[in-house]
Parts: sequence; C-alpha cells; structure tokens
Amino acid sequence: MSERLPPEALDAWAEALRELFGLDADDIPIPLILDMARDVAVGVARPAAPLSAFVAGLAAGRSGGSPEQVHRAVSEITSIANGWREQD
Repeated sequence: MSERLPPEALDAWAEALRELFGLDADDIPIPLILDMARDVAVGVARPAAPLSAFVAGLAAGRSGGSPEQVHRAVSEITSIANGWREQD
C-alpha cells in the first residue's frame, strides 16, 4: 500500500471523522492544520507535527472549541515553530 494518498482519500477520512464525532465541515480546517504540521515539521522536527496537532486540538477544546479558538491555538503553535530554530 502506498504511503501517498490522493487528496480525495483525505477528504473521505475527514468526512468519516466528522460523522463519527458529529462535526461540521468547518470544524475540521484541513488546510490550516496541514500548514501548521508542515511548519512544525520543518521548523522543529517531523515527529513534533502530530504532537502539535493534538495539542492544538486539546488547547482549543479546553478553551471552548470554537473555530476561532482552533485558529488561535494553531496560530500560536505555528508562530513558535517558525521561530524555533532561532532558539538554538
């Protein structure tokens, strides 16, 4: 099985998650999350990307879970990741 999936496979997975958890399409901002994961993988380390996605969701959920809170958590993590190499 190939590790590279077509974009529609990601869409199907997101739809399955939305159905499983009763989420709306706007509740899963795929481009936002993928951009954050890329920035963390490049700026910090590849294994930090899924950890950061989990933390963004956890932080947003604990502060109410609105789309704005998701964007805020992702933005803060992305900001830290983009400056991470500067801390060395």
